[in-house]
Amino acid sequence: MKNNDDRAQFPAPGEIRIMRTLPGPIERIWTYLTDPEKRSRWFAGGPMELRAGGKVELFFQHKIIAPGETPPEKYAAVHNEGFKMPGTILRCEPPRVLSYTFDDNSDVTFELIPQDAKVLLILTHRSRGEDLPFLSGYASGWHSHLLLLIALLDGTTPPPFWATHTRLKAEYEKLQAAAQRG
Repeated sequence: MKNNDDRAQFPAPGEIRIMRTLPGPIERIWTYLTDPEKRSRWFAGGPMELRAGGKVELFFQHKIIAPGETPPEKYAAVHNEGFKMPGTILRCEPPRVLSYTFDDNSDVTFELIPQDAKVLLILTHRSRGEDLPFLSGYASGWHSHLLLLIALLDGTTPPPFWATHTRLKAEYEKLQAAAQRG
């Protein structure tokens, strides 16, 4: 689909934006963002109180999304044991906007816009400062996770997560450096 291979943009310092066109309807996409079981198949599981101020507890365990893959050594714990990331819902406007804190110094916003039988997903990840050095990793991570979501929604075989993430991380490091140079 159009735009599903595009690289993330760096529209402002500390900000990543990725747009993807997904097969609708919008309510289906919303469940893949909010239902812990569905979300765990492409990103991270864990409970989410769907209201502004509600608690989020993302549980990342990549052996669920990348079974049979061997992760790079530095990601072995994330892959095997997993880890929990607490957060807070900032906006919850079903089925169009979901925003929450991400890690200690970022927030992520998912906007869903119906387009006939398709849905435009706009993901914006904003750093609040301390995690600026990790922006290229966030970009490659979101890009890789969204490829898994697209494969799930399309009923196709997902690309290998770790090989894709490693390749994209190198590309995003160059893109981020270019964006910072202006």
